[in-house]
Amino acid sequence: MPKLNIRPLGDKVIVKRVEAEEKTAGGIVLPDTAKEKPKRGVVLAVGTGRLLDDGTRSAMQVKKDDQVIFTSYAGTEIKVGGEEYMIMDESDILGVVE
Repeated sequence: MPKLNIRPLGDKVIVKRVEAEEKTAGGIVLPDTAKEKPKRGVVLAVGTGRLLDDGTRSAMQVKKDDQVIFTSYAGTEIKVGGEEYMIMDESDILGVVE
């Protein structure tokens, strides 16, 4: 993976999607056109936190290398060095896979 030269601001998070499943639970091989975009990924970078009314920043709940699940329409897809990433609000993340 190429070095990512993007630093997210505020409560933004950069996520790399994990690959979609090639087979169903029953063993049926899925063609590329039938695969859904995965709603799971790995956090590559996090911002400094949301700016609060009193001028302080809230702590981010996710950190680098966390595996996360996010909403279907989360974030903005970007392409850097041939790799696809997503920049999304921390609030678009539904949970951390442990």
